Amino acid sequence: MPAPIPAEELRAAVDPVRGWLAGEADQPPRAVVGAAVKTTARWLAQQVPGRSVELRVPPHVAVQCVEGPRHTRGTPPNVVETDAATWLRLATGQTTWDEAVAAGKVTASGNRADLSANLPLRPLR
Repeated sequence: MPAPIPAEELRAAVDPVRGWLAGEADQPPRAVVGAAVKTTARWLAQQVPGRSVELRVPPHVAVQCVEGPRHTRGTPPNVVETDAATWLRLATGQTTWDEAVAAGKVTASGNRADLSANLPLRPLR
């Protein structure tokens, strides 16, 4: 099991992408965006542990989270998938779950695939 991610590390990973998310700066290098995506997704999995939902933010990360029936093989019954910018906007509170789903920016399948209760991530609010 990986070491817990401290809130300071979470904020430090996200700070370099905030201007881009707000439309005030160019997109940072892929490694910077990837670090922010991976750190925020892993933070969510750390805060809401479990294996019943798979959060996918291709090509950066896929994590399992949310308590419930354990999934072991094939496509999980509960999948959330989105792009890096949308995920980071959800994680930081720049957009809501309902707005992202309504805009088609998030696909969520399965009865446990609603992550709105866990977003935005507390240290990023």
